Amino acid sequence: MSELNVYRPYDGGLIRSLPMQTADDVETALATAHALFLDRSAWMPPHQRIEILEKTIEIMSSQVESLTRMAAEEGGKPYIDSKVEVLRAINGVKLAIEHIPQIKGEQIPMGQTAASVNRMAFTIREPIGVVASVSAFNHPLNLIVHQVIPALAVGCPVIVKPALTTPLSCLRLVEILHEAGLPKGWCQALVCDNEASSKLVSDSRVNFLSFIGSAKVGWMLRSQLAPGTRCALEHGGAAPVIVDDSANIDEVVPMLAKGGFYHAGQVCVSVQRVYAQQGFCRELAVRLAQAAEKMKVGDPLDPDTEVGPLILPREVDRVDEWVKEAVKGGAELLCGGEKISESCYAPTVLLNPPDDVRVSQMEIFGPVVCVYSYADKQTAIDRANGLPYAFQAAVFTNDLEDALNVTQQLNATAVMVNDHTAFRVDWMPFGGRDASGVGLGGIQYSMHEMTRDKMLVFKSKHL
Repeated sequence: MSELNVYRPYDGGLIRSLPMQTADDVETALATAHALFLDRSAWMPPHQRIEILEKTIEIMSSQVESLTRMAAEEGGKPYIDSKVEVLRAINGVKLAIEHIPQIKGEQIPMGQTAASVNRMAFTIREPIGVVASVSAFNHPLNLIVHQVIPALAVGCPVIVKPALTTPLSCLRLVEILHEAGLPKGWCQALVCDNEASSKLVSDSRVNFLSFIGSAKVGWMLRSQLAPGTRCALEHGGAAPVIVDDSANIDEVVPMLAKGGFYHAGQVCVSVQRVYAQQGFCRELAVRLAQAAEKMKVGDPLDPDTEVGPLILPREVDRVDEWVKEAVKGGAELLCGGEKISESCYAPTVLLNPPDDVRVSQMEIFGPVVCVYSYADKQTAIDRANGLPYAFQAAVFTNDLEDALNVTQQLNATAVMVNDHTAFRVDWMPFGGRDASGVGLGGIQYSMHEMTRDKMLVFKSKHL
């Protein structure tokens, strides 16, 4: 049996070695989950699911420090932000409990025609079936919560494959669920390679795929789904921000810095493209660069660190290559633009990079923010909408008419007004459109997608 070595992104130190599952293990997991779903006598009633999730919260709440350090060590997100992630994950379980009673159908009126008299009809919501969840590295605990807990909350067996760079938080959550009383087989974790993952995703026994990761992989996996398998795909973006001349720069700069450099920019809705009115564009960019230069970059386990490492050294090399390409093409480098180490890249601000370079065309997924000047607001909106990605966007303005105009025109699933693009709470709908994905995340939204309607029609002369 082959092994997976899990390393710390910051210094490359080995954290743990894990056995890798094979295609045979995938088959066993699928057979187990499918058998559970087919055996209605094995289904957990709502009160049992609630009890298990309440116990899960209790265990997680007693282990916040260890869960935080585990997530920070394997994922590289700074300690302070990893703690926020753990607390969000706990709250996500709470949200699932709150929404279990909302899994319900509705009455369908009958008797509207002569052919429909003497009938009573209503719908119920049933679990969709076996859920396969394929996750990403950047939120190693909270993403797993979002892909596993909704499935269990509605009564679906779930098989989860964590990112190979960050499997430990996932495995610990599954352990906690079993400690909380979850019967074996209802949640199984598979640490496996891409070939085994494809077998999992394409199997006809999978009723729903939850995928978080790159568009290239997500759309490829979608093409492999068996007929009838539904899916939710969450890909990346290149989040645009439009700053109007009525906005307060003192308030805008710290929000752009947080939204752009949080987790070293390794967030699917990270601030990437900032379009600022030309009269103050340079001032905004310079002040953003000054804020970036003050950020502490380094060891994610240091409580003072604000920007940690990228997940792999090759990602540092890629970001550096993209930045150098932009500077060569005419972008003005205001700060950063250099590797601090094999794992860390300096927070970088580029002013007016060309539209045809990669930092302007593709998701950076690194600590780089591009600022562009505009004279005409409509041109800025058109540029913001000019990429195939559409996830979250933002506009900074103190003009109500401007806010209404821009929010209506931006192609995005969510537009933040006077806030950065990376804002999220776990009870809001969250997901991309166009190349950025399909379907919605958010605890209760995932719960809804992981159920399906069944209609019951009763005929009686007494109705």
